[in-house]
Amino acid sequence: MPMVDERSSSDGKVLRLFRLPFRNVGGNSHVATSSSSSHAANNHGSSTSVTSVARSFLSRRRRLRLDPATKLFLPYEPGKQVRSAISIKNTSKSHVAFKFQTTEPKSCFMRPPGAILAPAEGLIATVFKFVEQPENNEKPVDQKCKVKFKIMSLKVDGTIDYAPELFDELNDQVAVEQILRVVYLDPERPSRALEKLKLQLANAEAELEARKKPTEDNGSKIIGEGLIIDEWKVRREKYLKRQEEDSI
Repeated sequence: MPMVDERSSSDGKVLRLFRLPFRNVGGNSHVATSSSSSHAANNHGSSTSVTSVARSFLSRRRRLRLDPATKLFLPYEPGKQVRSAISIKNTSKSHVAFKFQTTEPKSCFMRPPGAILAPAEGLIATVFKFVEQPENNEKPVDQKCKVKFKIMSLKVDGTIDYAPELFDELNDQVAVEQILRVVYLDPERPSRALEKLKLQLANAEAELEARKKPTEDNGSKIIGEGLIIDEWKVRREKYLKRQEEDSI
């Protein structure tokens, strides 16, 4: 330790005064200031981190509310075309375009395959799928299915018309709302999911009839009756015709 001072006492002895650790006032002030600065920096960093997390959360906020939210229920009827339904509502303050994609476009189609919804507007989309005959006799009821549906959204100007090309042109602004897993239901076994599906299908049919009325006057096409559905119908008719010819 460094010696600070030497002083003589009354009895002639020399007293040596040493600087004790952390006794310097200036030193204490420096330490306290450093500690305070470090604490403030930590608080600032924490605040910045929280802000970035909040912004990240807001940027991922969904624009659509789906019902069902994560699963697409279909009655399991091999060899038949079955239907499902899903309610889609725009929960944002902007116009939102949505679009369906499926892992099995050859056996599935949607009506409508996409549309633009105004704020708080909603509709019930219908999904059609041809259920193939299983290789074995086991029923994959209430089990995972490989078929999946993806619903994407895009904020748009309310003055434009829907076109699938919008999602290609503005690809960097497209958000994946949800990936729906297909779940088969036994049509002969009553369940909540089956009853809800029947109700949604009835509501979807009512909405479709309501949309048909104004389009009949101006001669425009019904929303959802596009090339995807027309091509599927043609392929399906050819398939049935070949089946009849083979049976003869």
